[in-house]
Amino acid sequence: MTIPTRTLGGDLSVGAVGLGCMSFSPSYGGFEGVDPTEVIGRAIDLGATMLDTADVYGPHTSELAVGTAIAGRRDEVVVATKFGIVSGPRPGHTAEVNGTPEYVRSSVEGSLSRLGIDHIDLYYQHRADTHVPIEETVGAMAELVTEGKVRFLGLSEASVDTIRRAAAVHPIAALQSEWSLWSRDLETEIVPTCRELGIGIVAFSPLGRGFLTGRITSVDDLPERDMRRAHPRFRGDAFDANLSSVDVVRAIADECGAKPGQVAIAWLLAKGPDVVPIPGTKRIAYLEENLGAVDVRLSSDDIARLDAVTAVGPRSLDPDWVNRSTPSLAG
Repeated sequence: MTIPTRTLGGDLSVGAVGLGCMSFSPSYGGFEGVDPTEVIGRAIDLGATMLDTADVYGPHTSELAVGTAIAGRRDEVVVATKFGIVSGPRPGHTAEVNGTPEYVRSSVEGSLSRLGIDHIDLYYQHRADTHVPIEETVGAMAELVTEGKVRFLGLSEASVDTIRRAAAVHPIAALQSEWSLWSRDLETEIVPTCRELGIGIVAFSPLGRGFLTGRITSVDDLPERDMRRAHPRFRGDAFDANLSSVDVVRAIADECGAKPGQVAIAWLLAKGPDVVPIPGTKRIAYLEENLGAVDVRLSSDDIARLDAVTAVGPRSLDPDWVNRSTPSLAG
C-alpha cells in the first residue's frame, strides 16, 4: 500500500489520508489497553503523515500521546493541532470558546510542550469566538508564524464570512470541517469559497463517527462511556433509519471488493485533490483498512448512488455547535 500525497494551501504536502487522534482521549470510551505509539507509528510507516489532534482532546491526553509517538520521527510527520475550546468545569459541561490574542499565545506554548516539538505544522482555531473579531485572533496566530512556532494556519468549522475575513489577514492553508456521506452542508458555499481562496479541506468524521463502516449494528456495540451513545443519529428510530442508508454503502463495497468504510473515504477523496480525510481509530487493523481507501476506484454511477445517501438526525449533540461545543464532541 502506498499513500499518495496531497497539497493543502498550495505548499503543505501531506498524505492523502491522515490520522485523527481524538481516539486517544476519553471521547470514544478511552484507549486502555491500546498503545498509541504503535498505531501512530504504523500510520507514519504507511504514509499517513498528517496527525490531527487538539488541546481539548482529553483534555491534553491526545497531544501527549502524539508527542510520545513522534519522538525521534519529527521530520516524518505533519503535526496539526487546535486551540480555542476551553474545557468546561466538569465532564460533559458546555465549554466556552476563547479566541483572544492572549489565549492564542498561551495555548501554543502548552501544545508545543505537550507535543515535545519546537513548531506546529498546522495550527487551527478550533471554533470561532463570536466575541473576538477573527482579525484579532488570526493576527495573533500570524505572529506565531513570524516567530517560527507555527508553519501554516487553519480554521475549523468556520463560516464563509469568517473564512474570507481570516484569509484577508493571513493565508489560510486548511479548513477542517465535518464532511462525509452524512454531512454535506459545507458543499454549497464553504467548499467553493475554500477553492476560490486556495484553501485545502480536511474532513473530520469521514466515517460518520464509525457508523459508515457497517460494524455498528446496535448501540450496544459501543463502549459504555462512548459519547456516541448520546448522539441523535445513534438513538431510537434514527439509528434504524441510518442502518438502511449504510446498506447502500455496503452494497457498493461488495461490488468493488472493498470495505464499507473504504468506500466512504474513497468517495471523499474523489471530491477533489484538495480534500484530505482524517479518520480516527485506535486499532492498527482499522487504520490499515482506512488507508486502503486510496486504492478504491469508484465509478461515476457509484458516486451518484453515494451522493444520494442521507442521515436521519442532526450531526451534533449541541444545536449551537458553531459557537459552542463540548470537549467530547469537538472535531
